[in-house]
Amino acid sequence: MPEKETAPSVKKKGRRARLLVLVLVLALLSGFGYGTYWGLDTVRASFPQTTGSLKVPGLTGTVEVKRDANGIPQLYADNDDDLFRAQGFVHAQDRFWEMDVRRHMTSGRLSEMFGEGQVETDAFLRTLGWRQVAQAEFDSKLSAETKKYLQAYADGVNAYLKGKSGKDLSVEHAALKLSDDYQPEKWTPVDSVAWLKAMAWDLRGNMQDEIDRALMTNKLSQQQIDELYPPYPFDRNKPIVDGGKIEGGKFTPQGTAAGSDNAKGAGSGSTSGAGSTGAGAGAGSGAAGASNANQASTAPKSGLAGDASAQGATAGLRTSLSALANTLDQVPAILGPNGSGIGSNSWVISGKYTTTGKPLLANDPHLSPQLPSVWYQMGLHCRTVSPQCQYDVAGYTFSGMPGVVIGHNADIAWGMTNLGADVTDLYLEQVRPEGYVYDNKVVPFTTRVEEIKVAGGASKKITIRSTNNGPLVSDRSDELGTVGGRAPVPSSAPDRGDGYAVALRWTALDPGKSMDAVFKLDRAKDFATFRAAARDFEVPSQNLIYADNKGPNGNIGYQAPGRIPVRGAGDGRMPAPGWDPKYAWKGGKDGAAGYIPQDEMPYDYNPARGFIVTANQAVVENGTGAGKYPHLLTGDWGYGARSQRINDLIEAKIKDSGKVSSDDMRAMQMDNSSEIAALLTPILAKIEMADPDVRDAQKLLDGWNYTQEPDSAAAAYFNAVWSNILRLAFGDKLPKELRIQGSCMNVREATSGPADDLAKTVRECGARDADSAQPDGGDRWFEVVRRLVKDEKSAWWQSPAVRNKPATTTRDELFARAMVDARWELTAKLGKDQSTWSWGRMHQLTLKNQTIGTQGPDFLRFVLNRGPWNLGGGEATVNATGWNAAGGYGVTWVPSMRMVVNLADLDKSRWINLTGASGHAYHDNYTDQTTLWAKGDMLDWPFGKEAVDKATVYRLTLNP
Repeated sequence: MPEKETAPSVKKKGRRARLLVLVLVLALLSGFGYGTYWGLDTVRASFPQTTGSLKVPGLTGTVEVKRDANGIPQLYADNDDDLFRAQGFVHAQDRFWEMDVRRHMTSGRLSEMFGEGQVETDAFLRTLGWRQVAQAEFDSKLSAETKKYLQAYADGVNAYLKGKSGKDLSVEHAALKLSDDYQPEKWTPVDSVAWLKAMAWDLRGNMQDEIDRALMTNKLSQQQIDELYPPYPFDRNKPIVDGGKIEGGKFTPQGTAAGSDNAKGAGSGSTSGAGSTGAGAGAGSGAAGASNANQASTAPKSGLAGDASAQGATAGLRTSLSALANTLDQVPAILGPNGSGIGSNSWVISGKYTTTGKPLLANDPHLSPQLPSVWYQMGLHCRTVSPQCQYDVAGYTFSGMPGVVIGHNADIAWGMTNLGADVTDLYLEQVRPEGYVYDNKVVPFTTRVEEIKVAGGASKKITIRSTNNGPLVSDRSDELGTVGGRAPVPSSAPDRGDGYAVALRWTALDPGKSMDAVFKLDRAKDFATFRAAARDFEVPSQNLIYADNKGPNGNIGYQAPGRIPVRGAGDGRMPAPGWDPKYAWKGGKDGAAGYIPQDEMPYDYNPARGFIVTANQAVVENGTGAGKYPHLLTGDWGYGARSQRINDLIEAKIKDSGKVSSDDMRAMQMDNSSEIAALLTPILAKIEMADPDVRDAQKLLDGWNYTQEPDSAAAAYFNAVWSNILRLAFGDKLPKELRIQGSCMNVREATSGPADDLAKTVRECGARDADSAQPDGGDRWFEVVRRLVKDEKSAWWQSPAVRNKPATTTRDELFARAMVDARWELTAKLGKDQSTWSWGRMHQLTLKNQTIGTQGPDFLRFVLNRGPWNLGGGEATVNATGWNAAGGYGVTWVPSMRMVVNLADLDKSRWINLTGASGHAYHDNYTDQTTLWAKGDMLDWPFGKEAVDKATVYRLTLNP
């Protein structure tokens, strides 16, 4: 099984010597050889005290910490400062290793913990400047109230840290203490703010698509690229909001619901700006030149927005972007891989259609699997809500950050999914020693020098350069340093000078107020205050859903917040020429006019259909016609496979006066139906196969209902067939920069001469990390195949002869070869006896402890990691246990938590986390929720004092 590096990853380079030290340390910790007593003492020393009482300096009154059997804490205090001080203390009790690694990552200081192998990663993170922006936010943007809460939280963390080191904090800290005498420093408010930048990075939108499209120009024509990025299917998959209009500077949803002042249900449309015309089904000629893996194809486009002004920079751009893509693979991905399949689900149903008579709200964000989970369940309660103590809220928090991110208070509930707005642009910059070219002038770089301290080694100084478009991210690659020497430049582009570089323009690099939004959401009372909070949720841009219990059926709503750029020329789908002012974002770097006004962002409230679904599909159809949205949010939505399945499930349930229960909501979250299987299986079943073993495998598909249960042999075989279809039809035709590492093939050398039989062949190997290689099999590829499948002679179905396998020229020939290849692939993986096959054996989840559990000797993994679990679900499925079809079948992202909020009785809400509350290996609450999560079970979620007291098993009092 290919392994997914989860939660902040640490690169392999330069770490083996340190890992050997850790092996010896952890051998002692596990009691091998002498030192058994010391080892057990070390493991237990960091376990938190959960009963009795403790003194916490700075408190003005007592705080009660009530934990249930799963170690989930509910905090009770008499003022806001005490509440957030106690939150910091409790987070540190359970998760300080996670917090410590996160702050070193967000500030580009991993080398201080893990040595020289992290210098390059730190340099890239320093170039992005997350910590610098977080400091600016704290200094100049956040409210005085938010700063006070952040300081109280930091004081609580530091109260826990005082007098502790090594084994008192965690097993991992004990190992670092022994190997490098590492001692954590005090927590600061900016440590908390910087975490939002890491969150925004992993949810940054279409940057990978922008890179991939530009790299494709090396081998594919523009028509071919358009076919691989088809427009959003508005005629089939409903957007979140069914249109609307902007009048007087405000968005108004389309339609009016009964008893509501606002929008009605989702409708349909035709096409979006996500692709060029002529990219539809039947454009078989579009693959001409790419149909044979041994034949190089031409690419008339440069891969730059605008094309005409910068065609000569093509080679430099491709080299730059290829190296940049490799650099991005090394950046720790806290939340998950940035691909077309990753996303989240949330939906809310009006009380008109529920068994309770009040809304039900479900949410399950799809993120990278990690141990401990990125989420930490917690309740924050004022004993008496008042101006001095404003919070009575529970839900999912981030350790290292105060407040509740997703959950409910006494009045409202809310959930989040990634909106996917295009908030990043890459610019090719023409550079000279004295600066960069902009508007035919040489402008000096903005520079700063930073020092990277290295555990066990000498410090390194780096110089960070920025243009008016942002930091030069290409400076952090040796290969990019020589780009200028190889990039041909015609007279239409600026003189080459000393080369080209790549700058990143990203909304998260402008200081904002997202931290203010967290606290405003936590105390929102109604839809108006919810929307007011959303105005400040600038990055990352999220779909926010809403419910309350007011009125006969309660109220449901949706808001699209976020800082979305208004561009000049270009649409953000390709890198832009940085020297041309036409491509700059409007309003300037700090100009408010450079972003879509928040009053014009889409929203919905009590739509007539009675429910709202957000699952990374299009928010609204943009355009200039009636009911269309005039602003461009992105052209790279998810394609709506999950969202439409949820829509269909809800509509089927409420048909003929049906009602939806909390159990129905949970069952929907676990839906394993495969859209692509429903499309392709009838075709696969009709293909005549000569090999009896392949025919036997083919028969598994007879009568299959397209659900991907863990014990399903049919799901195992179909997904293997799908993976091989993608490889043969598309993967082998993509440029090497997009193919998975180790995928090698003979191709004809690209030259200016004719591509005839005398052309030389060269060995070409893929260069992409397994988690970001293409084709990844996400719902974009569902849509690509859906548009091509009726054209049985599309050039995409052509593949060359290999050994004893003849070339394919039609759809069914390629499908037949994929079925043969899948049969023998599963024979190698699962055995020849197909009665023993199951999807879960291929589709496994292994939870990996942060940093030292992600790599290194098997012993380390055994000590710190847990699993595997055999899972159902799959790619672009509601139960989105994702896998990358180019990289293998192992689970690469998951529903990181699940919740169902019952607005009729909050104490009947349910929740579950991927792992447990504790970040301490061997603690009872380390992974105590995982098996329940894998089965689709959920825990009771007490909220009211009586329910919390009934569930309390451990009670700790924090005293001044």
